[in-house]
Amino acid sequence: MDEKYHWNLTDIFATAEKFEVAKRDLEKALEDVKKYEGILDQRKENVLLCYEAYERALGLYEKLYAYGMLTYHLDMANTDGTKLFKEVEALGTHFGLTTAFLVPEMTRLNEAQLKGLIEDSCLQKYKRLLQEVLEEKKHVLTQKEEELLAQYNEVWSASENTFDVLTNTEFKFGKIRDENGEELEMTEATYTKFLKSPNQAVRKQAFELMYGQYSKFLGTITELYLMCVKQDTIISKIRKYQSSLEKAVLKDDASMKVYEALIESVRRNLPANHRFMALKKKLLQLDEMHLYDVYRNPIEVQEDKITFEQAKQEVLEGLAILGEEYTKQLQEAFENHWIDVYEKPNKRGGAYSLGVYGVHPFVLTNFVESKRDVSTIAHELGHSMHSYYSNQTQPILDSNYTIMVAEVASTVNELLLASYQIEKETDRLKKAELLYELLEMIRSTLFRQVMFAEFEKMVHEKIEQKEMLSSEDLCKIYYDLNQTYFGDSVVIDKQIQYEWLRIPHFYSCFYVYKYATGICSAIAIARKILKKEPGFVEKYLDMLKQGCSKKSIELLKMVDVDLESSNAYEEAITFYEEKRKELEDLISN
Repeated sequence: MDEKYHWNLTDIFATAEKFEVAKRDLEKALEDVKKYEGILDQRKENVLLCYEAYERALGLYEKLYAYGMLTYHLDMANTDGTKLFKEVEALGTHFGLTTAFLVPEMTRLNEAQLKGLIEDSCLQKYKRLLQEVLEEKKHVLTQKEEELLAQYNEVWSASENTFDVLTNTEFKFGKIRDENGEELEMTEATYTKFLKSPNQAVRKQAFELMYGQYSKFLGTITELYLMCVKQDTIISKIRKYQSSLEKAVLKDDASMKVYEALIESVRRNLPANHRFMALKKKLLQLDEMHLYDVYRNPIEVQEDKITFEQAKQEVLEGLAILGEEYTKQLQEAFENHWIDVYEKPNKRGGAYSLGVYGVHPFVLTNFVESKRDVSTIAHELGHSMHSYYSNQTQPILDSNYTIMVAEVASTVNELLLASYQIEKETDRLKKAELLYELLEMIRSTLFRQVMFAEFEKMVHEKIEQKEMLSSEDLCKIYYDLNQTYFGDSVVIDKQIQYEWLRIPHFYSCFYVYKYATGICSAIAIARKILKKEPGFVEKYLDMLKQGCSKKSIELLKMVDVDLESSNAYEEAITFYEEKRKELEDLISN
């Protein structure tokens, strides 16, 4: 395989000796941080010197961790790579323990002292960190209380860990006979494949096997989930938040208004999703469309193979609308070992992008010459370009953008590429397939995730109001939400009441709503780019350069996206409606 399709990890450390030198330098930097434990809040010079040492340590650790993780992911069966990754993981634990005193000690300063440091000209580089300390001050406990809570970190994750072990290692779903008559074992990983089968009997069988298994453990998983919710509400109360939702959104750089505006706007526009469901039923030519039918693509065209060089060209052409500067940097990514392209024995599956401060981002893909791989490359390079711009422009402490904006640049790239592919496609069926896939992506990322978000909100509120919830209560809440979100074109099968049992994201409370805000933000941005609004691309790239130097909702306002109002959500749903009508017009001709 040509070397140009592999990472060049010597970009991080040219030799093993340089890796060892960086480890020693990290230990020295951490020792310099540790010097200020207990005296950090005594003089502003202590704050400055401690933060400078922390910044040095973070830069070294980020490179060490990236080198270890990327080496390991290239061959996860290699014992040297495994050992190296465990070594850098241990460094991470050491880093966290050594620097844990920083925020609790800084919060011992009173409000006036903190404001004085924020305005001090010598500390402007650390203004955002100090501002966060001021904002978190009322939620940080005494040092002894923080240490006590820290002792329970592993206990807090017990529900999620138990759920993972139970569902990933102990569940057996049984065998299923596919459309070719072959008997196959069904797993969580193959379930979606069976739901996409052209044979309705296969889809139904998979659906019933999945929820038949989960229903057997209804009581156990209910207890695990309710314990997770109760822990979250208790910690929120201890830390003096008004609710567990407030704790979550403030940690995300968002607000209660964002969460509420999202749910209210989508609720108000559910008929748009119902109309897509009606179109889906028509395309599938079903008298009755069940929930196990909705994942079947009714417009599947025989897929053409595509080489990586062709995929590269398609991505460059599809994203050329972002301008010469952006395209030039994409060329750099393709030509200078940012991407490890192909499947290899024992290579980590899937795809991701990892930004490495002071070096460049690294992208992992497992390219199998599928057209869908083109979208994956565009998506991951969206993350990479975001990291590249923020790392080039911001100091390391302000370079890591938050989860609230993490999926925006990647999804913008997907949308721009999809629009380019749809516009240039001349085959009517292939164009229809591309439109359908775009609609399905929006449906699953917006409407489905908001349904999940509403379920979480309802459950947390009931627990906070001291209501006793049974497994039957949770199943009813979830079943009713499905009826509301899918509408009359879909038969809401009784087994769907158990679907909430298999959603692992529910153990990271109030996480899923960020998928929905992300795609709404991306649609608003992509539409302006596609309309070639004067100066907008420059505004967008400027936003990417800000890292986390501003609050996430303020960053998005730089590109005219206000997540606290209904406009961003309304615009996304308008786009969804436009694409549905485009598909309807195409198939009716």
